[in-house]
Amino acid sequence: MTPILEVEGLAKSFSGVPALIDGSFRLEAGSVHALCGGNGAGKSTFLKIIMGLHHRDAGSVRLNGREVSFANPSDALHNGIAIVEQELSPVPAMSVAENIYMGREPLRSFGRIDFQMLNRQTQDLLDGFSFAIRANDLMMDLTVAQTQLVEIAKALSYDAEVIILDEPTSALGEAEADHLFEAIATLKAKGKGIIYVSHRLSEIFAIADHYTVFRDGRFVQNGAIDAIDKEQLIQLIVGRPLSEEFIKENTPSDKIALRVHGLAARRGVSDLSFDLHEGEILGLYGLMGSGRTEVLERLFGLSHEPGGRIEINGSEACIAGPKDAIAAGIALVTEDRKQTGLVLSASVRDNLCLSSLGALSVAGYMRRNREAEQAANMTSLLKIKTASDALMVENLSGGNQQKVVLGKWLMTAPKVLLLDEPTRGVDVGAKREIYRVMSDFARAGGAVIMVSSETEEILGMADRVIVLRNGRNVGELERAALSAEVLLHLAA
Repeated sequence: MTPILEVEGLAKSFSGVPALIDGSFRLEAGSVHALCGGNGAGKSTFLKIIMGLHHRDAGSVRLNGREVSFANPSDALHNGIAIVEQELSPVPAMSVAENIYMGREPLRSFGRIDFQMLNRQTQDLLDGFSFAIRANDLMMDLTVAQTQLVEIAKALSYDAEVIILDEPTSALGEAEADHLFEAIATLKAKGKGIIYVSHRLSEIFAIADHYTVFRDGRFVQNGAIDAIDKEQLIQLIVGRPLSEEFIKENTPSDKIALRVHGLAARRGVSDLSFDLHEGEILGLYGLMGSGRTEVLERLFGLSHEPGGRIEINGSEACIAGPKDAIAAGIALVTEDRKQTGLVLSASVRDNLCLSSLGALSVAGYMRRNREAEQAANMTSLLKIKTASDALMVENLSGGNQQKVVLGKWLMTAPKVLLLDEPTRGVDVGAKREIYRVMSDFARAGGAVIMVSSETEEILGMADRVIVLRNGRNVGELERAALSAEVLLHLAA
């Protein structure tokens, strides 16, 4: 049988530096094919060539046996290939319906948009895949997870033959991910071919039929997913066996680093109280809309609701904004590194030093030697892979970008580290390194609050977990009592 998509020997270099050397792939109709590889393996370059965002230097792409070369994403869409990219790009001031059908809106006489029909067909699409979003919601009012679902719905609306899902669950919890998997099963039954990219290996083994591994820009291996196990796949991805996935060597103390009483936050969080101990990694767990991110934003001064008391090391902290939070020893790694964590057009060094400008300057002048020294130390500590700290951070892989965000805040020497989805879109090797940094920070006396949609990550790293539902604490579990079943039962 002729594959729906067949790619052989794709190659692409940027300024003489190879990003993809041998990209080969074969997709059958009615199947889910996982494209696996670490950050920097060449997956994104491969997909961008398929979608017409990059022109290949070598290789061939055949769609239903016919050689194709797309000039742009619109050309790819016209030929039946749609993509949901990891980095979201909605138009914030427009509605969900307008974003999904932009340029394809139903029209009335004189070229006017039929908004009633537009909203109706959008709602039918969303309801058909059990996405709990309203067609007339503004994109700016949605959470990152809801925005991700809208981008997925947009790709599904094209009725494409080939659908590429690049880290589609990176911002989703288990319940939302289940809706997506149901949608994928529906598409598969209709004979669609799905290329699935995810660093969550449990998802790959749950929904994929086949796998292909890239490493260092080259094709490594492919096969049926039921012919390989998780440990073997990890070894193919990273090029070596990993002795353990989670690194955890911290021990919580009795000393309270942060005390929160009666905290309120936007989107419905109210009357939340808890303690955080030195040396502790505290997990905040809940489904989409439970208030996890809003709690972190409130602690960092990004929302200003009255009420609630925050104490750090026994003294009340008045946090009216991020500047107050930083001064009090609080740091926040946000869930969307490209939108709120990095200055993409600035260098690795500039990003690392961004939150420490006061400590690195004298009388308003930057101490360049000190800046270079501190950036080099952090680059080494976090094993950030970059040709130079002068390289623009937008040119780094997702995992290395995440390390830069983490390094930026570690350079402020915080007492409390707030981590919102710290390993979102990060490969298994980089995840392990981030877990090491978390553990080392807590072991040295720091305190961590971690929000994660990955149950395995919560189980692997948290000393204690607070489960949120509708903005309230519905359960608090010590490590010994943790299980996936208990967490999901409380969260739902």
